[in-house]
Amino acid sequence: MAGWLKVLFLVCFLVIAGVGSVKGKGVCGTLSPDQEAVQLAPCAAAARDGKAPVSKSCCLQVKRIGQNPRCLCAVLLSNAAKAAGVKPQVAISIPKRCGFAHRPVGYKCGPYTLP
Repeated sequence: MAGWLKVLFLVCFLVIAGVGSVKGKGVCGTLSPDQEAVQLAPCAAAARDGKAPVSKSCCLQVKRIGQNPRCLCAVLLSNAAKAAGVKPQVAISIPKRCGFAHRPVGYKCGPYTLP
């Protein structure tokens, strides 16, 4: 329960912080990696524990964001992901755990490589 409260607080913070931001084109298009990270709230448990089940809603969001591997990488290493307790070495395995046949295998994401 405390994990969801943490995610909810983070979502509220990012929404409030994003209201005054200037939108431009970045690695994730018009949204920042922190804003995209909020969309991955259904992945919270799976991004902290490699044995946790990955929900269908998580897989849908990862598939959407993962169409741009640079964005997915930026999201996994974002401040919002860190604040939510995401373990990048675990989170980077989610596309494989979702069973995506077409995923960026071998893509370097900081010190991590997509399996």
